[in-house]
Amino acid sequence: QVQLVESGGGLVQAGGSLRLSCVASGSIFNINIMGWYRQAPGKQRELVATTISSGSTNYADSVKGRFTISRDNTKVYLQMNSLKPEDTAVYYCYAFEMVGLRHTWGQGTQVTVSS
Repeated sequence: QVQLVESGGGLVQAGGSLRLSCVASGSIFNINIMGWYRQAPGKQRELVATTISSGSTNYADSVKGRFTISRDNTKVYLQMNSLKPEDTAVYYCYAFEMVGLRHTWGQGTQVTVSS
């Protein structure tokens, strides 16, 4: 199984930047997709960005041009620039394994953007 641990959340003013990190351990060889989701209070969890094994990436329209996802072997990062108050949410690291069709989530890290 895969385990995910996030870090890097915090409080930042609008227009600022944060970098989230996620480290995967366990059965990392089977991970096909890694990415980030977020959940704001009272809202459903939504996709932020994903990257697949080939290196291609996918972003939510709301973060395109501001956020960048990258992966380095067992780690996945989310560079967040030009942050807005509406980016405030708990951010979750995510991994998907094609073998067994397993979805794994991290514990979440809080990002708060003040206006």
